[in-house]
Amino acid sequence: MANKPTRDVLGIIFQNFWKSLKPRQFRGNYIGEDYFGNKYFEIPANPSIGKRKPSRWFEPADKDAFDQELTAEWEAWLRGRREEPPTREELVKNLQIMDMKKRNAAELEATYAKGKDDKALPKQVEGPTIGTFPKYKEYEFIPGKEPPEK
Repeated sequence: MANKPTRDVLGIIFQNFWKSLKPRQFRGNYIGEDYFGNKYFEIPANPSIGKRKPSRWFEPADKDAFDQELTAEWEAWLRGRREEPPTREELVKNLQIMDMKKRNAAELEATYAKGKDDKALPKQVEGPTIGTFPKYKEYEFIPGKEPPEK
C-alpha cells in the first residue's frame, strides 16, 4: 500500500522558501500598441507561485501623461474584461465606425440647425446670479422678496 502524504510543516515551509528564491518575471511581455502610441504589456498569471491574475499595464506615448485617452478595447483588456488583446483589424474597424458616427452627427446637426426656433426657450434675466440656475422674471430670486427692478 502506498504511503499517505504527511503534513510535514517544515518541508512545506522549506518548499515555499525555495520557490520564493526562484527568479520572477519583472519585465512584461510586449502585447501591442494603439493608434495613440500607447504600448501595452503583460506578465501572465502563474498559479504555481500564487499569482492567479495576469499583471497588465501600459506605457503612454508621452511618459509624463498617464491621464491619456485609451481606446475602449485596450481598456477592457487592461481591466481583465476580455482575455485576448484587441487585434489591429478590430481597432481599425472600430475607428472607422467612430468616424462614420461623427460624420453622421455633423450632417444631422447641419440639417436640423437651420430650423432652430429662438423662442423655444425663454431668455434668462440679466442681473445678479445665485448659483447656475436660470432666472426668469415671473419667478422670485429669493423667497419672499420681490425681484430687483431694472
